[in-house]
Amino acid sequence: MKLKALHHIAIICSDYQISKQFYTEVLGFEIQQEVYRKERDSYKLDLALNGTYLIELFSFPNPKARPTQPEATGLRHIAFAVDSIQDAVTHLQSFGIEVEPIRMDEFTGKQFTFFRDPDDLPIELYQK
Repeated sequence: MKLKALHHIAIICSDYQISKQFYTEVLGFEIQQEVYRKERDSYKLDLALNGTYLIELFSFPNPKARPTQPEATGLRHIAFAVDSIQDAVTHLQSFGIEVEPIRMDEFTGKQFTFFRDPDDLPIELYQK
């Protein structure tokens, strides 16, 4: 088997409308397709960044909470590259989003920081 690329990241949210607004209006993802699956009482929202399909956002009735923070087994965080950490932090803060202090990667010398989505999923921003 030879993997070609990451196809998508699937995220289950607790409040579909809040998460839809966060990923589209705050983070700037484009909606490729939105489907309501009546038999599952669930939405599936396909989101792209710069034309590349990356995230499937799901809603399900009564999803279980993430077990523990911050080092639970499983997905630790998702990360996005940005040109300017400071500009990205300013943008997030304009929406009232709390952002951790900017840190320096000791191995690459690049700046990075973390914030959280509406369901407390950690998201990293990493300066290119």
